[in-house]
Amino acid sequence: MEILSQMWSFLGLLTVLQNVLPSQILSLLHSLYESLQDFFSPFAYFEIPEFNDYCGVDVNDLYRHVNLYLNSVNPATTCRRFTLSRSKSSNRVSFTVAPNHTLHDSFDGHTLSWTHQVETVQDSLEERRSFSLKLPKRHRQAILSPYLDLVTSRAEEFERVSRERRLFTNNGHGSYESGWVSVPFRHPSTFETLALEPQLRQQITDDLTAFANGKEFYHRVGRAWKRGYLLYGPPGSGKSSLIAAMANYLCYDVYDLELTKVSDNSELRALLIQTTNRSIIVIEDIDCSVNLTADRLSKTKRTAPAKGSSRDHESEENGRVTLSGLLNFTDGLWSCCGEERIIVFTTNHRDNVDPALVRCGRMDVHVSLGTCGIHAFKALAGNYLGLESHPLFDVVESCIRSGGSLTPAQVGEILLRNRRDCEVAIKAVISAMQARILGAEREPIEYEEMAKSPESLERGLMESPENWETSSPGRKKRKDGGSGSGSGSVSWEKKVKFLVRLRSLTKSDSGRRGC
Repeated sequence: MEILSQMWSFLGLLTVLQNVLPSQILSLLHSLYESLQDFFSPFAYFEIPEFNDYCGVDVNDLYRHVNLYLNSVNPATTCRRFTLSRSKSSNRVSFTVAPNHTLHDSFDGHTLSWTHQVETVQDSLEERRSFSLKLPKRHRQAILSPYLDLVTSRAEEFERVSRERRLFTNNGHGSYESGWVSVPFRHPSTFETLALEPQLRQQITDDLTAFANGKEFYHRVGRAWKRGYLLYGPPGSGKSSLIAAMANYLCYDVYDLELTKVSDNSELRALLIQTTNRSIIVIEDIDCSVNLTADRLSKTKRTAPAKGSSRDHESEENGRVTLSGLLNFTDGLWSCCGEERIIVFTTNHRDNVDPALVRCGRMDVHVSLGTCGIHAFKALAGNYLGLESHPLFDVVESCIRSGGSLTPAQVGEILLRNRRDCEVAIKAVISAMQARILGAEREPIEYEEMAKSPESLERGLMESPENWETSSPGRKKRKDGGSGSGSGSVSWEKKVKFLVRLRSLTKSDSGRRGC
């Protein structure tokens, strides 16, 4: 009782002193008390406010990083109370430490804690938010700087992975404030679903990983942090799907640049400036977008032009995108106005692209995409049919080795139409490959007709060489035209022998299933 009475007396004395002493002396006593508390306390405290000024205009970037970092470590496991939220632009649920609650963390064998402090401003509805970091005072010099670096790197990585990716395209007004319009990028393509050979897939993913983690390397060697990819191959070889898989792998935005909408080189530079870091800039069908190669040819052919024609030519170049403008776009001074960018060109015909556009330093990686190999076909069969192995895979491999391979788009369409029956689907692919070996140019609708009747493959294999020759337009021309060259007849005999072998393989496979 005596202790309680002494405590009440002490509190009464403090109340009297608060009413009697001036405010300056009270603040001095308060600061002296906090100094004594900090001196005897084994912990150091650091406050990180939401804004850098009292006006609430300059946002503290470190506060945002701390908030993202605490989301990445999942506060649900180390905090008793937290708030959940989800924005319209993301499907991820974000965790936030509840006001005036603490979250514990560990770094380099030391225990640290974050407290989310929220105070209501007097005579206002506004709230003042801040994070308070508590760490051991003895090791604060060795802990603080590397720990904040870890917080920043983890926050940037979490923001890159969790944010919604966007697909941009230029709207023809690049000289204005915003020359891009965007939609959410939700393409499902990944490197696991792509029809690529394993070695090529590994090479691309390794190169992308090294690029994304190469910030210090690029700065050390004095190169702009960008990478160029040239994707070339026939239509349907998977160039656009590969770009989508690259964007999903790196969590980058995609800028689809339509050169025909760009009026001149100045607008092209303005569009480049408006792109963000961590993005892929794509120019598809670079050889068909604008007549760039003609620029170099016209300059070499032009000899001693008249004054009037020279002025006309200069005005013509000022009114469109030129080869020089595109070269500066990819590898000039303007190309280093941002970081962590990948520029991708696609073309169906590599030889039609000007060599200056695809040299090393502009297009660093050249990726040839063609018809399906056996590994790519197995990947497609796994995606569309859920098959890891099948007896007819050996027949497909024999067709591929004999020149009957198809593009991933052709194989995917056949498997898609016949996905309800795996046997019919694979036989339809073999029928299409057989038609390619024989040199018959068949339309996709004929693939469907062959797939409707599983016996069509057997009938095709049972036909005599004479019927093959007359049924194929290319072969019929050869027969009408005469005996032809000796090498052509030898090649034809090889194809006949190969199809006879296909017949035997198919029959032996059906015999095994019948046993």
